[in-house]
Amino acid sequence: MKLLHLDSSVLGPHSVSRQVSAAVVDRLRQSTPGLEVGYRDLTLTPLAHLTGSHLAAGQGAAVDASLQADVAAGQAMLDEFLAADIVVIGAPMYNFTIPSQLKAWIDRILVAGKTFKYDAQGVHGLAGNKRVIVAISRGGYYGPGTPAALGEHLETYLRWVFGFIGIRNPEFISADGIQVGPEHREKAVAGALRAASDLHAA
Repeated sequence: MKLLHLDSSVLGPHSVSRQVSAAVVDRLRQSTPGLEVGYRDLTLTPLAHLTGSHLAAGQGAAVDASLQADVAAGQAMLDEFLAADIVVIGAPMYNFTIPSQLKAWIDRILVAGKTFKYDAQGVHGLAGNKRVIVAISRGGYYGPGTPAALGEHLETYLRWVFGFIGIRNPEFISADGIQVGPEHREKAVAGALRAASDLHAA
């Protein structure tokens, strides 16, 4: 069984989402003998954002020399995703949504004919055989019923993205309120780490 671990926080060792995603991977590694884990830090090897040339290349046009390395990297990330049985993602909220590095990765895995397809009945996800666990961190409180709920475009976006490609029940572990104050941060991190340790085996 293969697990793909992705981090997208720019904060390195100071990141809460990285801490929690690592705890998720540790839990699954301990509970799943023989688990093969691959890791990618999306901030160390960031993909370029999509351009018209990228889209043309995806339609079969010749790849411009300046894009060849980036297109190859994007293909490698798609292949990693397709090969994984479990995907664990560290995703902090930046300005109410996901980091741009994570968005660039998503743009490379949402590929018609690979992870979804259209037919007369509509769209069909092709990646529904995966387990996805997302460790999210948010500076404030954005849960249902909170005053800021309408500004939440991290978990809601990722739920839609993964549902679109057939993953109907992505799992989320959330550390909320980490910028409210030290006590709130400590409580949020402890709760998220506890949730990671309670995850069921792969």
